[in-house]
Amino acid sequence: MSRIKSVKGFRDFYPHECAVRNHVFGTWRQAARRCGFVEYEVPMVESTDLYRRKSGDEITRQLFCFEDKRGRELSLRPEITPSLARMAAARQRDFRKPLKWFEIGNCFRYEEPQRGRTREFYQFNADILGETDVAADAELIALAIATMVDLGFPDDAWTVRLSDRRLWDGFLRAQGVDAGHTAAFLQVIDKLERVPAEVSEPQLQALGTSLEAVREFMGRGESLLDASDDSAADLARLRQLLDARGLWKHVTLDAGIVRGLAYYTGVVFEVFDLVHGMRAVAGGGRYDGLCALVSDGAVDLPAAGFAMGDVVITDLIQATPAANARLTAHLATALALDAWVVIADEARRGAALALVETLRNAGLATDYSLVAAKVGRQFQSAEHAQARAAVVVGGEYPSITVKDLGRRSQQETTPENLVATVRAVLASTDGFHVAGG
Repeated sequence: MSRIKSVKGFRDFYPHECAVRNHVFGTWRQAARRCGFVEYEVPMVESTDLYRRKSGDEITRQLFCFEDKRGRELSLRPEITPSLARMAAARQRDFRKPLKWFEIGNCFRYEEPQRGRTREFYQFNADILGETDVAADAELIALAIATMVDLGFPDDAWTVRLSDRRLWDGFLRAQGVDAGHTAAFLQVIDKLERVPAEVSEPQLQALGTSLEAVREFMGRGESLLDASDDSAADLARLRQLLDARGLWKHVTLDAGIVRGLAYYTGVVFEVFDLVHGMRAVAGGGRYDGLCALVSDGAVDLPAAGFAMGDVVITDLIQATPAANARLTAHLATALALDAWVVIADEARRGAALALVETLRNAGLATDYSLVAAKVGRQFQSAEHAQARAAVVVGGEYPSITVKDLGRRSQQETTPENLVATVRAVLASTDGFHVAGG
């Protein structure tokens, strides 16, 4: 009988990998809460029609879709935004605007696994609904920047590439390209950096323009803000709002950022690694028409948001010394114990178990040997678990020995003073590399 393996594109999270993931989740959550966003959750399974309405029938090729026992077509969620739009449209009257919501959850896409891409992945989604002003876009970009800073990335290792899809409207008019070709044109622009020129050139020529003209337009940089249209005005104000917060230094104006999804309607941005050549680690923008689309026009709620996936950002953390140092510091705490209770005299096991509960009730991560074991083996278990203190309960009880496993020192205490003694040991070893670490 063959060994059962995990499904292709899906990941096992052993304790170390789970601790890494929780570091990312915790950073996302803290940054979002600090910026005034509140957490929500959407179902893992949605009607396939929700995704068809947004993207057409071709989307089913990327879905894990199935029929339930009543013949209904359902899909594992490939992204969060359509579900958010559905939820907001259903109960938008119950909430004061704007809604500032975030979500952390797993998504599923049936695509070929490769570096930075799996079939199951986790996403951090942050959205603002019910506000048309570009201040909402600025707030989302500020959150994306806060997340990168909190994860420990140096300023020169990444940038936010910012644009507005509407910038291209004037270009297309000047080139004489029919407005009906805008979606097809933006699809070409979105892939411009990833496909050879010999592929892009004929596609652009078929639409009535050229790669040379496109590159010339993209090369205008911040001079694009001098135009008199709405997109240039919004980007100019966005620059003012971010500059006032000292954040514009993280931003690069780049007309080539258009985002591939058709529902974006204005400002768009992506967070890019500048050192390792990885794909975008986050992206989003304004999608004012999506709520109306999923509600058959019943609710027209302006919206903007962005998402950051765990796969690429984790790879980037581990490849960036400063960010990886912050991760390592988290792991030293997440995978370690505060105390290990060593039962040196089995006759004292009852008292030792009471002390275990005392320490745990005080909020200290504590463990012990479930069955009788030699004292030396118990100390080995303590060091393997990266415990910072050992609490030895032996024949001298109620006298208790507390050992600092990092500094190899010890002191005597009593049950009444045990918590304070262990906390003093932990305070003295903060930042100290313990044995077994």
